[in-house]
Amino acid sequence: MELNTPSSRDHRDLEPPSQHQDHQPGTEAEMEPRPQYIDPNYKAARKLEGKVGLITGGDSGIGRAVAVHFAAEGANVVINYLSEQEKQDAEKTISLITSNGGQGLAVQGDISDASFCQSLVDKTIETFGQLDVVVNNAAQQYPQSSIEDIDQAQLEKTFKTNLFSMFYLVKSALKHLKEGARIINTASVTAYKGNKMLVDYSATKGAIVSFTRSLAQQLADRHIYVNAVAPGPIWTPLIPASFSPEKVEDFGTDVLLKRPGQPSEVAPVYVFLASNDSSYITGQVIHPNGGTVVNG
Repeated sequence: MELNTPSSRDHRDLEPPSQHQDHQPGTEAEMEPRPQYIDPNYKAARKLEGKVGLITGGDSGIGRAVAVHFAAEGANVVINYLSEQEKQDAEKTISLITSNGGQGLAVQGDISDASFCQSLVDKTIETFGQLDVVVNNAAQQYPQSSIEDIDQAQLEKTFKTNLFSMFYLVKSALKHLKEGARIINTASVTAYKGNKMLVDYSATKGAIVSFTRSLAQQLADRHIYVNAVAPGPIWTPLIPASFSPEKVEDFGTDVLLKRPGQPSEVAPVYVFLASNDSSYITGQVIHPNGGTVVNG
């Protein structure tokens, strides 16, 4: 199985050079250096044998890393990606799923559309006959220096993509989720500490934390586990697609570890939450954030 990455460099050496991409959510193939999606020393234990996972935003960044880890752990994986601009990343991710022992399916579409979320679940069931792990991961962000610059279109787009999509996908998936199923939502450190340039994005991530805790309470009697991951500064396509070249160069240097994290350092948290290792955990948020202190 292929467990090495485009570069097996020590993740502690990550110092992104200045760069920028002009489209959201960004393309991994255009990044320098390429993110590490799995550590070459990762030891899979087939913790997800026979499971099927569905990952939004699964073509690149954290989503790709989760998809590859799930495949290495024995799962078949459906990934969603937004547009033709991300097709190259999606095809690469499917090849990585296959080389790590899983079967993969890539589905293009906009998760801010409720009908597409329904069709995404339908295609998952048609292809694999079951659904065991839903990873609500896709997100977009548009930095603005003032709330006065956040127009109605941006506000609605951010909330529809980052938050409304989770409602749509969970509602579509629930009838297929059996006892022991997992729902894992990607929140963010911004939910806890805020970000003056990302007011609307941070607001969606705070809402995701509350959504996670509330949904966990609602589904506990059905023995469906609901948790979230709140990453700190992780080197993904969203970063060069969101910020200026100068900010990209300084990205992640303000945390205790003084560097951005790699997707490979976050994905094992999703494996933990998707597996029976987390059998006494629901309604919680895990914080792979490089040492940022958060409350809640």
